[in-house]
Amino acid sequence: MKILITDIHHGNGGGHVTYILNLLEGLKASCDLTLAAPPTGRLFKRANAIQGIRVVPGLYTSRPLTLLHEVRKLRRFLSEERFDVVHVNGGADHRHVMLARLGMRRPPAIVWTKHNTNRVDSFGHRLRARFGTDSAIAVCEYVQRQLSRSAYGSKPIHVVRNGIDPKYVGFSTADQRRASRMALFGDLPQDAFVFGSVGGTDYNKGWLLLLQAVARLPREERNRVRIVIAGDPPSTQMLADARASGLDLCQVVFPGLVPDIRDVLAACDVGFVLSYREAASYASCETMAAGLPTLVSAAGGLPENVRDGMDGWVVPVGDVDALTRCVSEILQTSPGTLATLGASAKHRIETVFSIPTFLAHTEQVYRAACNRSDPSHTLAAVRSSRVANTSASRRIP
Repeated sequence: MKILITDIHHGNGGGHVTYILNLLEGLKASCDLTLAAPPTGRLFKRANAIQGIRVVPGLYTSRPLTLLHEVRKLRRFLSEERFDVVHVNGGADHRHVMLARLGMRRPPAIVWTKHNTNRVDSFGHRLRARFGTDSAIAVCEYVQRQLSRSAYGSKPIHVVRNGIDPKYVGFSTADQRRASRMALFGDLPQDAFVFGSVGGTDYNKGWLLLLQAVARLPREERNRVRIVIAGDPPSTQMLADARASGLDLCQVVFPGLVPDIRDVLAACDVGFVLSYREAASYASCETMAAGLPTLVSAAGGLPENVRDGMDGWVVPVGDVDALTRCVSEILQTSPGTLATLGASAKHRIETVFSIPTFLAHTEQVYRAACNRSDPSHTLAAVRSSRVANTSASRRIP
């Protein structure tokens, strides 16, 4: 199959980038893949380093005149390349692709992945559901239920859970643990307990709630806790809010965007993602894959990742009092119980969130969407009529 994947992010991109990079790496052997993304984004730079992937600049502006210009170029590109599927991952690229394929004689199928829990009842969503979607991917059952109750409910909706490579994250050795703790915190007391997140510093991720909860603990318990939060460096206002939490900031480390999340996860006893809104959360899966029991809020799809009492703990969204009680219980949990929870978390990633399953299910959605979009011919006939593109640097005309 010949697939165009689109993305809208100019900056870091978070889980979207991980999702698309996994697709590019995993499907490049079986599909002809092109990525169209903003050249200022992390995804564009990372994808350019993958051998066998064509990467072209893709812009998805909402200003009317610029939008029309971009849509015309995209339509010409789709007509010349004759993709089987365009896999869109946001609202703006979804809109552009919908408009670009209107009236095409041989339009590509459009597959849309919904990565978040934002509402889908707007006029724009109703248009995209009617004219720009052949199939939808929901990254969790919570999102599937959202889509089923919307205008997308008349289209095939597939739950395809994110894929994580547990072999990459792995368990950390005692030496790695000591080295990571020393690098992040310096010398720590023997009974220090580290909570870690690789989910970023956006307020939505709920890290401030953990600081507030720990600040309410009795002094002896509070002094044991250390917290590490990897992601974009916090703003001045975020640091001010962190100080206002009442927790001594010498107990909190913001290492920034780390090149290797294993350097953070190795230092941790427990992972956490306490989001106010969340769909699938690569961050929670990454901490679980590292063999860490994980503390999450009951937001969106997070309880589908972490089973309360089996792989970690689930607390009500935004409830600092409940979080304080849970953290206190965690600090009193025996090392053996923590190890059992961590092993269960890792096994869940290996069995439910595996990369091969993620790739196989996504490719199945592509094939089904092709047949739904143009049932009059087989994919084999489509592929035989394509002319292979040999230019790895071609831009959207």
